[in-house]
Amino acid sequence: MSQPWPDYELLDFGDGRKLERFGELVFDRPSPQASGKRSLDAATWRAATAKFLGDKMGEGRWRKSTAGAPRPPRSIEVPLPNNRSFQITIDTLPTGQVGIFPEQLDNWQWIAERVARTGETCRVLNLFGYTGASTLAAAAAGAEVTHVDASKPAVMLARENAEKSGLVGAPIRWIVEDVLKYCRRELKRGSQYHGIVLDPPTYGHGPKSEEWRLVRDLPKLLEMCRELTQDAQQFVVATCHTPSVGPAELAAYLSDGLFGHCGQPPKSGRLQLATETNRQLESGVYARWPNNRSVTQ
Repeated sequence: MSQPWPDYELLDFGDGRKLERFGELVFDRPSPQASGKRSLDAATWRAATAKFLGDKMGEGRWRKSTAGAPRPPRSIEVPLPNNRSFQITIDTLPTGQVGIFPEQLDNWQWIAERVARTGETCRVLNLFGYTGASTLAAAAAGAEVTHVDASKPAVMLARENAEKSGLVGAPIRWIVEDVLKYCRRELKRGSQYHGIVLDPPTYGHGPKSEEWRLVRDLPKLLEMCRELTQDAQQFVVATCHTPSVGPAELAAYLSDGLFGHCGQPPKSGRLQLATETNRQLESGVYARWPNNRSVTQ
């Protein structure tokens, strides 16, 4: 179970939308998994700091609240084991995202645990790194991190988050690149990593319009990750929001690509958020290896 996170709360969900609090900011935005009826009254939903108008993320615009209400952007603190933490800026992004995926909290804390347990300088490769939460979790625990994302604006936000977290001097390499191209170059250089973190999209494009398709491209990416960790492998965590890929399928991808059929199977499950009344909102799937836990569970 994750450590408490005072700056985040899933307030309500239903009818294809979710209502979330980040610090004093409250957002109403689409969530395809948010089925069923809402629990809170309409007035509470209308009081949100901002609402993303549209039924799908990336297809709409934000409408912000009236003057006098709190306004984004705002930095919030994300707790890690051993009294560590990092900062993430919350903002109303054009895609309908806010700069963080709170369902990943348990994975960020797990990453920090694994880095701390490595017992040496831990080198982590974070692919599809977005605004840097996994990177900052690893760096705050003492890792050297290579952060790769095809989006220059996302990498810029990640660097700003590192600065706000007091990690501007941390050994982090910021790379704007297609992940497949980058991993091929790393193989030619003979690079090795202790940990791999990846959160691949269903579809995507690199900075030079390189096309990414998860079902087609994830197996070859994982094969490269196997070579990049063959001399030092300590941990791997993958997450996915592709509807056709469940926990068993993602675990199978990792097993086949990284360990072969005889290797220890990764732990897999569903990413979930919960309201105060313990209503569960599914938010993707994860698979990670090794499948043990120490500090926060």
